[in-house]
Amino acid sequence: MAKIVLLLGLLAITCTLAIAYEPSPLQDFCVADTTSSTRVNGLACLDSKLVQANHFSFSGLHVTGNTSNPTGSIVTPVLVGQIPGLNTLGISMARIDYAPWGLSAPHFHPRATEILTVLEGTLFVGFVTSNPDNRLITKVLEKGDVFVFPVGLPHFQRNVGNGSAVSISSLSSQNPGVITVAKAVFGSNPSIADDILAKAFQIDKSVIDQLQANL
Repeated sequence: MAKIVLLLGLLAITCTLAIAYEPSPLQDFCVADTTSSTRVNGLACLDSKLVQANHFSFSGLHVTGNTSNPTGSIVTPVLVGQIPGLNTLGISMARIDYAPWGLSAPHFHPRATEILTVLEGTLFVGFVTSNPDNRLITKVLEKGDVFVFPVGLPHFQRNVGNGSAVSISSLSSQNPGVITVAKAVFGSNPSIADDILAKAFQIDKSVIDQLQANL
């Protein structure tokens, strides 16, 4: 009896892990119906009779993104919003362009692991593990190199070459989400009280005010 209970427990844990992220589709596809008012975990399915090839297609990843911004990087996303056919399939991708010394600022994806491939240039990448270690794991990547950022961990990429750089990322969600650490902490709406942030970061309130004003 004890063995049966143990096996049932292990089965329950396995099943829980299997559905911890996006569920497996129950049909060939579920093209997102962006006009539907139905609220589900994901997007409602378009009538399969109305599905066309362009629901599974996106053009534009060959186009260089405009990196004329304070961080010197830009993301071209290919999520369910760009390809409705990604709905329920648990995958997406993005192109990231970097100006010389451009930065993809520390951020994390609450719903996806990311695997990044360098197409051009040299990137310095890294992520930080969770408490209590908060270990920084970094590597310099050259053209053709691949790096994985585990789900939910803060990570960054910086172009450390003299020219522009390009990378392609694949993500394990149709809608991975992105939380930029600096914007979340210092640019929230409404703002987190400066006395809370001053105590958390052990710095003067005037510094907090300046950071909030910049975001």
